[in-house]
Amino acid sequence: MIRWIVLLYGIVAYLAFGTVFAVMIGFVADIDLVRSIDAGTTAPLPAAIAIDVALLAVFGVTHSVMARPWFKDAFARMLPPTAERSTYVLVASLSLALLAWEWRALPAVVWSVSPPASYALWTVSGAGIALVVYSTFLTSHFDLFGLRQVVLAALGREYTPVPFTERSLYRIVRHPMMSGMLLWFWAAPTMSVGHLIFTAGMTVYIVVGVRFEERALAHAHGEAYRAYCARLPAFFPAARRS
Repeated sequence: MIRWIVLLYGIVAYLAFGTVFAVMIGFVADIDLVRSIDAGTTAPLPAAIAIDVALLAVFGVTHSVMARPWFKDAFARMLPPTAERSTYVLVASLSLALLAWEWRALPAVVWSVSPPASYALWTVSGAGIALVVYSTFLTSHFDLFGLRQVVLAALGREYTPVPFTERSLYRIVRHPMMSGMLLWFWAAPTMSVGHLIFTAGMTVYIVVGVRFEERALAHAHGEAYRAYCARLPAFFPAARRS
């Protein structure tokens, strides 16, 4: 019975992430369908900055802490280990939903470009979103979002981690998904103060998070992964390592 409950939990977590991801596309693009980065609730400048930075910190800290081995070990002692990845996905989704819902708009313009430059930036931003989605399938989309773990558990089959394979975009950069996020966030035809705070905060999270992730990967894969890091840049082909 427990394994079917865990399966349902994993499906809910997966659907929650898909929903929040769609909301975030509109949020970052400033399309006021559910929430918009520049058309939401306002507040005095100091309060708005403090709230927005706190929301970014909640996402970054929870996302990073839950990825640490000591947290995974503690989780495994309390709840089914097969639900760990789904919990990670669900908490990330909820923290992003909280960010979008409680964000304080700071619409003052930092820069704004007109066509055709704006069309070019929208294209780059859209390509970033596509790159994020595509990158999830380069290893195992369903493992990344926890579905593979809960399905195997429901079927009574043992889980085996997906091995790292250097293929496709992983032959060009080490973190193509994060590359997509950076393109998505920074390629804004109109960059407001609020959008800049969001983008800068997410950039800090990406850079710091990658450092922690690569330490874990080097520990798991040893010298082979260290050699891989030495050969390829983290995010963009032009960003060669010194």
